[in-house]
Amino acid sequence: MTHPEMPNIITLLADRYESYPLFKHLVEWETIIFSIIAVSILSFIAISSSRNLRPLPGRLQASIEMLVGGFDDFTCGILGPKGRKLTPFIGTLFIYILFMNLLGIVPLMKSSTSSWSITLALALSVFFYLQYTSIRELGLRGWIDHLMGNPRGILAASVIMPVFMLFMHVTSELIRPISLSLRLRSNIWGEDMLLAVLAGFGLKGLPLLLFSTLSSMLASIVQAGVFCLLTTIYFALVLSHEEAH
Repeated sequence: MTHPEMPNIITLLADRYESYPLFKHLVEWETIIFSIIAVSILSFIAISSSRNLRPLPGRLQASIEMLVGGFDDFTCGILGPKGRKLTPFIGTLFIYILFMNLLGIVPLMKSSTSSWSITLALALSVFFYLQYTSIRELGLRGWIDHLMGNPRGILAASVIMPVFMLFMHVTSELIRPISLSLRLRSNIWGEDMLLAVLAGFGLKGLPLLLFSTLSSMLASIVQAGVFCLLTTIYFALVLSHEEAH
């Protein structure tokens, strides 16, 4: 039984106990399992850091507060004061995606973000929350007006242009989750494939493997940042129309 990716604990157990149906089913659910592992570890860190908060924070509390402050500055820097309401959502996305990206570098683990099912679910979460925010901030009528490109004057009087803009805008909104998810999945999957190939060279490929591991760590941070930056820009496009109203 061969696997194109770096072997992880689940695939190794499936190879070792090939006759047991349970492990075959676990392989089918491995991306979900590793994403749950990421959630469990992050939840433990969050609970540990928020328990017994002190005026003079310890190292863990200070690190978390610095991280939260950085996310708040990032979102508010792009979206303005209203971005503070989106800091928890965008910050959670970044941490969760980054942690899943980095899991693939840990021996016997796997990056769940190398699977399109996971990245598509993340992108769809962004899509639906974006539409919810649009309707909440603009109202249903303002949301439709936003989708039509806010036509005014002669443009509003011509039915063809608003309908055309509505079609184009709806199409772009539907394409965004696909492009957002495929960009993240393809980059992480490519990094995992490269590490798996270099690991197959044994000791001869060790220098390249170490270098690629470091570059994969950097790429994991960059890809999580790109995902959240694009998400923030999508929200900025909505909030800019809200200010116009």
